[in-house]
Amino acid sequence: MNVSPEQFPDAVVDASASGQAEQVAVLAGGCFWCVEAVYRQLEGVTSVTNGYAGGTARSADYSTVSSGRTDHAEAVEIKFDPKTISYGRLLKVFFSIAHDPTTKDRQGPDVGRQYRSVIFYGDDEQRRVAESYIKQLDGAKVFDRPIVTEVVPLDRFYAAEEYHQDYAARNPLEPYILFNARPKVDKVRKYFKDRVKSGT
Repeated sequence: MNVSPEQFPDAVVDASASGQAEQVAVLAGGCFWCVEAVYRQLEGVTSVTNGYAGGTARSADYSTVSSGRTDHAEAVEIKFDPKTISYGRLLKVFFSIAHDPTTKDRQGPDVGRQYRSVIFYGDDEQRRVAESYIKQLDGAKVFDRPIVTEVVPLDRFYAAEEYHQDYAARNPLEPYILFNARPKVDKVRKYFKDRVKSGT
C-alpha cells in the first residue's frame, strides 16, 4: 500500500442514508474471524455474522468450504445504521485495514478460493459505490498492484457454525488471532479511533 490508513481516501461516491434504519453489507476478505473482529468494534455497526456467500446451501459448511472446491467465500454480514456509518466508510475500512485487496485467492497464511476478496452487493446503489471506489483507489495508485476484489450480486448469505461467531473476541490469545486479527483490530483503534464504540 502506498498510503497509510490515515491518508486513505474517503469514497467520493457513497450510498444514501435516507429511508432505512438498518442496512446490510456482505464482504469477503480472507478469514472471517479477522474481518469480523475489525467491524464489530465500529460505531454504527449493530451486528456482524460470520458465514459463507457465493455458493449453494448444500456446500455452506466449514469443512466443505475449507476444501476450496466450492463457490463460497468466507464472508461477513454486517448490519449497520447508515446514519452513523455509511456504506462507503465500511468499504474504506475494508480496503485500508480489513484485508489486502491485491492478493488473489489468499490473505496472509490462508490460501484458497474461499479466501478471495469479494464485495457482495445487495442492490444497484451498493454496486455503484463499490465499483466507483475501486476505480478511485486504482486511479489514485493507493496500492502498488491492481485491486482484484470481485464485485458480484449477493444471492444468499449463510451463517457459519456457532463456534465461528465472535471467534476473535472469545479466543484473544490464540496464536492465529494474535498474529492475524489483533494487528488489524489495533489499526482500527489507532486510525479510526473516533469511530470505535466506547467500551470496546
